[in-house]
Amino acid sequence: FYAGCDNVDTVEARAADLAKQLFNAEHAYVQPHSGADANLIAYWAILSSKVQEPYLQQIDKKDITALTASEWSELRQLFGNQKLLAMNYYSGDHLSHGYRHNVSSRMFQVENYDVDKDSKLLDYDVIRKQAKEFQPLILLAGYSAYSRLIDFKIMKEIADEVGAILMVDMAHFSGLVAGKTLIDQYNPVEYADIVTSTTHKTLRGPRGGMILCKNEYTDYVNKGCPLVIGGPLPHVMAAKAVAFAEANTIEFQQYTQSIVDNAKTFAEACIDNGLDVLTGGTDNHLLLIDVSKLNLTGRQAEKAIRDVGITINRNSLPFDKNGAWYTSGLRVGTPAITTLGMGNNEMKEIASVFGKVLTNTSPDTIKRGKNAGSFSKANYNIAESITNEAKSTVINLLNNFPVYPELDVEFMKRIFT
Repeated sequence: FYAGCDNVDTVEARAADLAKQLFNAEHAYVQPHSGADANLIAYWAILSSKVQEPYLQQIDKKDITALTASEWSELRQLFGNQKLLAMNYYSGDHLSHGYRHNVSSRMFQVENYDVDKDSKLLDYDVIRKQAKEFQPLILLAGYSAYSRLIDFKIMKEIADEVGAILMVDMAHFSGLVAGKTLIDQYNPVEYADIVTSTTHKTLRGPRGGMILCKNEYTDYVNKGCPLVIGGPLPHVMAAKAVAFAEANTIEFQQYTQSIVDNAKTFAEACIDNGLDVLTGGTDNHLLLIDVSKLNLTGRQAEKAIRDVGITINRNSLPFDKNGAWYTSGLRVGTPAITTLGMGNNEMKEIASVFGKVLTNTSPDTIKRGKNAGSFSKANYNIAESITNEAKSTVINLLNNFPVYPELDVEFMKRIFT
């Protein structure tokens, strides 16, 4: 809508073309500022296509601006009565997939499918049965904390059987798709009607979002502005174009395969060091560690690991009794350390740090207040010697694999300290 943006249009078109080439997609939309924005636009694109358009045809009107107040009210009610079937947040889904505290749960009647209580894996027969009973408009797949692969061919079959749209959020694993580490039935672009993603994480671009879709949804997705966002960020779209070009190389394919190889090695080494890795390992870039058997909460474990110089995050586990704040798990990913050039030996070394720290950590006691004397869910105890040994290992690793090898650290210290 702004004049003088011809250069911005050129940049956006180039980024979209590069995204289509990279993912072999029919259409790409690169304006979203985040993955959550991309999801909102995708939701409303589906609602516009499957609810709004049929309603306009039914009453013989071409645009919603021509609706009377009563017609607009009726359409709004139709929007709000649609169903979304998505993975449970605690089974590894993202909060923008219908979590009660997210706006997506206000947009749809949401029902969740879970992983199996014993295996912690998705059961497609159960999902199929649930979809047939619930009859959703949208069947949503994707994850933020699931360490195995999803068979999108089966998910598409389920969606088709119930007349649902298959939407996939691949924000956390889009780099593995771009790098052709995930192919065939594990590549959602081949099967889903609409795919959303961030452009950072495994894709290693700028913080931002994007949407890939079948041509059927192009016009609706392209209305993301003004539907959800007010204005795109041209400098970020330029950075997305660079990231897409970099990802379409043999070197990037080797990088994403190394991410998965490192994750598998790290998971095995964690198990060897006495830790409980959910599902017994991983098929992608992440793994989940259950710390509840060590009598720790995820919050305590997160802090213990952070305090020796390793950044991770606590994470809810399936059917987590500690809830979303304290949690029972840790989520660990290997993209960043793979970018630094670390490999199998370093994965084993880091896993030994995890094992040594976590198996020697215990809950602290609450010192004051009505719960004084009870075990804390936040604070922890550990011997200083264990912490110092772990810190030394981490420092040695970082010295061997610096973020910017060309940076003169001593010069920076003199300037800024």
